Amino acid sequence: MKKDIHPENFEVTLTCVCGNSFKTLSTSKELHVDICSACHPFFTGQQKFVDIAGRIDKFQQRYEKTKAKKVAKKNK
Repeated sequence: MKKDIHPENFEVTLTCVCGNSFKTLSTSKELHVDICSACHPFFTGQQKFVDIAGRIDKFQQRYEKTKAKKVAKKNK
């Protein structure tokens, strides 16, 4: 391997918003995540909605608009 071309690795504590934290290696000096293996539905087996910035609401609004357009075309 060539010298002086690889980034420096740090041992950091990764912190999740659920409160879980663990140590890992990274090129960043600190890491914060929104979801981890302790709170992710795939690993916990519990259904949980992670609604950041109203994504579900935005989707439902767009769906309602398209649905209304289709109904308007049918009525013509």
